[in-house]
Amino acid sequence: MDFQLSDDQRALRSGMRDLLGAVFDRDRLRAAVERGGVLDRSVWRELGAAGFFALRLPEEAGGVGLGLPEAVLLFEEAGRALLPGPLVATHLAAGLVKGAAEGEAVVTAVAGELPVAHLAEADAVLVGTDALAREPLVGEALRAFVAAARPVRSMDPLTPLHSAPAGAAAAGAGRVSATEGTRAASERTRADAERAPAATERTPAHAGRLRCEAALLTAAEQLGSAARTTEAAVQHAREREQFGSPIGSFQAVKHLCADMLARTEPARAAVYAAAVTGDPVEIAAAKLLADEAAVRNARDCLQIHGGMGFTWEADVHLHLKRAWLRAASWLTGAGAEELLAAGLGTARRLPRSSAAYGRPVPEAGGGG
Repeated sequence: MDFQLSDDQRALRSGMRDLLGAVFDRDRLRAAVERGGVLDRSVWRELGAAGFFALRLPEEAGGVGLGLPEAVLLFEEAGRALLPGPLVATHLAAGLVKGAAEGEAVVTAVAGELPVAHLAEADAVLVGTDALAREPLVGEALRAFVAAARPVRSMDPLTPLHSAPAGAAAAGAGRVSATEGTRAASERTRADAERAPAATERTPAHAGRLRCEAALLTAAEQLGSAARTTEAAVQHAREREQFGSPIGSFQAVKHLCADMLARTEPARAAVYAAAVTGDPVEIAAAKLLADEAAVRNARDCLQIHGGMGFTWEADVHLHLKRAWLRAASWLTGAGAEELLAAGLGTARRLPRSSAAYGRPVPEAGGGG
């Protein structure tokens, strides 16, 4: 099986990078920081026109007809650019919320007890682990929800947060739309089903599909951020001189840059593989690796930049703060570890022998 990107996939990724470079360059990034993360609706509509949100809807439903592997590539580019907004929720709501696919509507989501991002600007809110088969909060219900929420301080200046009203995670119960919601969810995932293996006991059509796909797309954003901070660190190490030499010639700096790359590439392989299989356990592993790469790479990038890396004018701290926020979104490190541990329990038990040493493996606790 060939896991290399196809020419079409490379062109898709390159086109998104070019688009984001045109509509969300560094000047617009800093402008977004100055206005407290308030979304630029014109950028949102540009993304909609480019098919970012409708990527996985079938063509007959007005979408592009691609799958999770292609979506991961686009979200990776969004992570590189530090593009703000509830991208994951709006992408998942395409075909379910009017205007989401076209970028005319901003959709956010309630994920457990965590604060809700960009709630004040949202046109709809997804609620519950099976939100893709339920009606989202809109209209009067949305306004009541927003009125009951309270703003909380966000570590990321590009992501305003609100605490959800008590019991919000269960607020969607009883709001089932057995026709429109189910049809939209099935349309959105039809292209994925053609690319993924048949459902098994580890890949069921479970109610947590929203959480799994959201975690994977968030991992892709983390991957993009990790790659970008690696590039920024290497570039700075080449240009910055101390004692008459580029700091990149010093062994300690070389090791930091090498470690950043060594975290990024395994995370890339895990994210891309999980996008192909859709396996919840592999998605958990991908999120775990991508979170570590994004956070630790941003820390090391800041270290390589030295004192200037801590300044407000530098962009390094923005990557670190966003990485922290994403690491707590949809699937935390502890949650991913629990899924991986549970997945190990479903694996076939290995024979209790060691071919390498030619002797039986002692039972645990057997002593010397």
